[in-house]
Amino acid sequence: MSTLFTDREKGFETKFRIDQETTFKIEARRNKLLGLWLAKKLGLPENEHEAYAKDVVLADLKEPGVEDVMRKVMKDVSDRAADLPESDVRQKLTDLRATAYEQITAK
Repeated sequence: MSTLFTDREKGFETKFRIDQETTFKIEARRNKLLGLWLAKKLGLPENEHEAYAKDVVLADLKEPGVEDVMRKVMKDVSDRAADLPESDVRQKLTDLRATAYEQITAK
């Protein structure tokens, strides 16, 4: 009987690990998509879009949640004097999470 519980526990641990990895991948993809979208909105040259998107992804590694990403991108918006309200960026972040989810889980 204890083997059954041990196997079940291992199964739950494996599922939790896989769920965590999937969540990380979805959030990283969402941030990359946000970076690509913002690069266009900020008027960055096309050859800098991927690098900017990578910077947005890396910004999310500082703390849990999206506030580190929001601080980074809103500073960039401010520095470039772009007319892009924070509410629009947050809405785009929400929309892109759904897109990222579809892209990651379709694999």
